[in-house]
Amino acid sequence: MTNPDDPLTYKILKNLEENPELSQRARSQSLGVSLGKINYCLKALVAKGLVKVRNFQHNENKIGYAYILTPQGLEEKSQVAMRFLHRKMEEYEQLRCEIEELKREVE
Repeated sequence: MTNPDDPLTYKILKNLEENPELSQRARSQSLGVSLGKINYCLKALVAKGLVKVRNFQHNENKIGYAYILTPQGLEEKSQVAMRFLHRKMEEYEQLRCEIEELKREVE
């Protein structure tokens, strides 16, 4: 993951917390990003110690994986969410000011 403040980081961490059993393919589809990007991001999260991978028997013919947030991963998700919220609130305030200015120009 190139930037821990990237909105995708938050989306992946949230998705992992809510759906640890999803395959990488299903995760990529649910988040609307490529399978390669999900694979890259998950490897980076595992390397950072934010996520651990567990094997489990999905059925007799397949082995699946569960991606579990570590305590450090849960903390990082909270921090990323706070930074994301602050950034979005700043964007909202800037947009609100622009709208007010445009309203004054139109009147």
